Amino acid sequence: MQADRKPQFWTPGDWNALFGFGTNILVNLLVLTGLLQFVLKMPAPIIFGRILPALGLMMLLSTLYYAWLAWQLASKTGRSDVCALPSGISVPHMFVVTFVIMLPIASMTGDPIKGWEAGLVWVFFQSFILMIGGFIAPYIRAITPRAALLGTLAGVSVAFISMRPAIEIFLTPAIGLVCFAIILVSWFGGLRYPRGIPAGLVAIAFGMAVAWGSALLGLDVGGLSLAKLGAAFATFGFSLPLPAVDHVFSGFSYLGIILVTAIPFGIYDLVEAMDNVESAEAAGDHYLTTRVLTADGVVSLIGCLMGNPFINAVYIGHPGWKAMGGRIGYSAATGLVVAALCWFGIVALLLALVPIVAISPILLYIGMLIGAQAFQTTPVKHAPAIILALTPHLAAWAKVLIDGALGAAGTNAATVGLDKMANMGVLYHGLEVMGGGAILSGLVLGAIAVFVIDRKFAHAAAFAAAGAVLTYFGLMHGESIGIGNGLGVTPSISLGYAMVAGFLLLCARLPASVLAPSMPEAKLEPAE
Repeated sequence: MQADRKPQFWTPGDWNALFGFGTNILVNLLVLTGLLQFVLKMPAPIIFGRILPALGLMMLLSTLYYAWLAWQLASKTGRSDVCALPSGISVPHMFVVTFVIMLPIASMTGDPIKGWEAGLVWVFFQSFILMIGGFIAPYIRAITPRAALLGTLAGVSVAFISMRPAIEIFLTPAIGLVCFAIILVSWFGGLRYPRGIPAGLVAIAFGMAVAWGSALLGLDVGGLSLAKLGAAFATFGFSLPLPAVDHVFSGFSYLGIILVTAIPFGIYDLVEAMDNVESAEAAGDHYLTTRVLTADGVVSLIGCLMGNPFINAVYIGHPGWKAMGGRIGYSAATGLVVAALCWFGIVALLLALVPIVAISPILLYIGMLIGAQAFQTTPVKHAPAIILALTPHLAAWAKVLIDGALGAAGTNAATVGLDKMANMGVLYHGLEVMGGGAILSGLVLGAIAVFVIDRKFAHAAAFAAAGAVLTYFGLMHGESIGIGNGLGVTPSISLGYAMVAGFLLLCARLPASVLAPSMPEAKLEPAE
C-alpha cells in the first residue's frame, strides 16, 4: 500500500529550504539581538548567557516537533511532498514585547533586568492563551472563508514582511538588487546553480564578497568592518539554558501593564496560527490547528521559564519553502543550527560578518509568495474581499512609520496635533483606529465581503456582529481591553458594525426577485 511507504527525512530540496528558512530565522535572530543590545541596553551576560540559550532551546523543540508532525503526515498518507510547518520567533511580538513591555518598564525602573522579567511574564500569559485557544480555533477556522483567512495573512505579508526588505534592497542596490535577482531567477524562474548550490547561499556569498571587498577598500557598502568583527569574538563561549523561574515571578509586579496587551495579542497569535495552518492546507498539507497552537503554547512556556521573553509561532511561508523543495529535514536542521548559534555565542559574530541586505531578498520572496497565494487559492470573485482584508495592515504599517519618525524627532502625534496632521493629508487617528488589531479587523472585514459576494447575507451579518463585539472590548480597532470607551476602545465603531449586522439581516430576508442576476465568475485571461 502507498501509505506504507517510509517517508524521506532529507531530500535535495531541503538544502534550499534550510538556507532560505535558516537565513529568515537568522535575520530575526540578528534583529532581536540588536534590540536587546542597542535598544534595551541589556547586559551582555544576560543576552548571550541567558536569553539566547533559552531561545535556542525553544527553537529546537519547536522545529523538531513540526518535523515530527510532517513525518507522521507523510507516513499516514504515503506522500513524498509533505512539507513541515516553519516556526520560530514571532516577529510582530518581538517588537511589541520590546517597545510596549520591556522598554517602558526598563526606562521607568532604570533597570533593564526588570524589563526582561516583565517580558517573561508577558510570554507566560500568552502561552496559556495559545494552549486554551487551540481547542477553539478549529471551530473558528471551519466557519471563516479562506479568502478572509489568507487575505489578512497577505496583509501581514505585504506590510510587515515585504516592505522593509524591499526598501533595504534599494538602499544598498549593489548588493540588494543583485541578490534579489539571484534568488528570483532560481526560485521563480527555475534556474539551477552549478553543483546544485542553493540560491540563498549564492546570494549570501555574493553579498558578503561585495560588502567585505568594499570594506577592505575603505568603502561602506554593506555596513561591515574589521573593528566590528574583532569585537564580536568577545561573545564566544558555551552557555546552556538555565531555569529563570525566579525572574518570571519577579515580573508579576507589573501584571496590570502586561495584561492590557497580553490578552489581545494572544488572540492575535490564535488567528495568525489559524491563517498559517490554512495556508499550509491550501498548499496541500493538512495539520490539526489544535496540535499546532498547543505546541506553540507549550514550547513558548518552556522557553519563558528558561529565560526567553519572545514567543514562538508557526510562521507564514510554508508554501514558499515547499515550492523550493523543502520537506521534513529542513525544519529539524534549522532548529539544530539555531541552537548551536545561540549556545556557542556565535550570533554576534554573524551580526558582524553577514550584511543584512544580502538576506533581505529572501524575506521579500516569501512575502511575494504568501501575498500571491491569497489570490491563487481562492475563487477569483473573492479578490475584492482579499483587498479589503489587506487594508487594516496597511493602516497599521503607516502608523508604525509615522510613530517612528515622530519619535526620532523627540515628539509624538498628540504633541504635533491631529488637526495639523489632517490638514497635511495625514489622517493619523484614522490609521490608529483602522490599524488597531489589524489581523482580526482584516479577517472580519474580509469575511463580510466574501459572504456578501456569495449573497449569504445572514453569514455576513454574523461576522459583522462578531466585529461589533470584538471592537466593543478593544480586540479590533484598538489594542487595549476595556468596556465601552473606558480604556481607549471605540464604541462608535462597535455601533457601526452592529448597524451593518442589522442591515445585512434585512437583506437576508429580501426575496430573491430583488437581487440582480448573478454574474458569471470572471476568469483571468492574458491580454491579446
